[in-house]
Amino acid sequence: MPNHPFDLSQRSIWVFGGAGYLGAAVIAQLAELKARVLCVDLEDRAAQMVAKAGLQAQVAAASLNASDVSAVEEFVQAQISAHGVPDGLVVMTYASTAKRFDDLTPEDFDMANHGNLTATFALARAVGARMAEQGRGSMVLFSSMYGSVSPDPAVYAAPMNPNPIEYGVGKAGIQQMARYLAVHWGRQSVRCNSISPGPFPNPSLQLQKPEFIERLAQKVPLGRVGQAAEIAGAVTFLLSDASSFITGQNLAVDGGWTAW
Repeated sequence: MPNHPFDLSQRSIWVFGGAGYLGAAVIAQLAELKARVLCVDLEDRAAQMVAKAGLQAQVAAASLNASDVSAVEEFVQAQISAHGVPDGLVVMTYASTAKRFDDLTPEDFDMANHGNLTATFALARAVGARMAEQGRGSMVLFSSMYGSVSPDPAVYAAPMNPNPIEYGVGKAGIQQMARYLAVHWGRQSVRCNSISPGPFPNPSLQLQKPEFIERLAQKVPLGRVGQAAEIAGAVTFLLSDASSFITGQNLAVDGGWTAW
């Protein structure tokens, strides 16, 4: 183990979906802790985010649509051939239709579950298998509070839609996937955990819909919504040796949302 349990210096961490609101905070903290970071997202989003944050010297950027599972296999093999097996994997990608329950088609449901569950499975298996060969690694999959509880319709006053069913179903599956992978690769010293963020509305939504943000805050025992840096700390903990005896767990970072 390193001298400090939170030391990530020179560890290689891959973050998929790293260009979003929460992802950018995770990338920034990993870079601050001197990890070697690969930020992956759709199109050129990763490159744009890394450049905007001024992290080009510490963070590499790459493009991938994780829903394209054949491309995932090729991407993982190419990156490992060029840079080696990563020490950590963070999967923050997701898919959702944002449709109302009565408007959702079975095809919509399948599409979202492919983007949530199948894509995460393909990515985690491709990387995790190589971690197991090396005898080390930590994976962090992203679930949600809505993988544990149903959305309260009263929070989503018209004309808003309640958080969609396919999102919650997929995020519930992510928690079970983390438990399964933790057991599957435990004897090879590969850990896998999931994180369930609570309400973390992005800054633009906070400005545009203050009444909605207040309704969210009233559902949280701490009386406020989360800030992106509070997710970054949880990810860092699960990637580091500070959590070396933790695997197969779901860490709720929700201000107590799921406690009542």
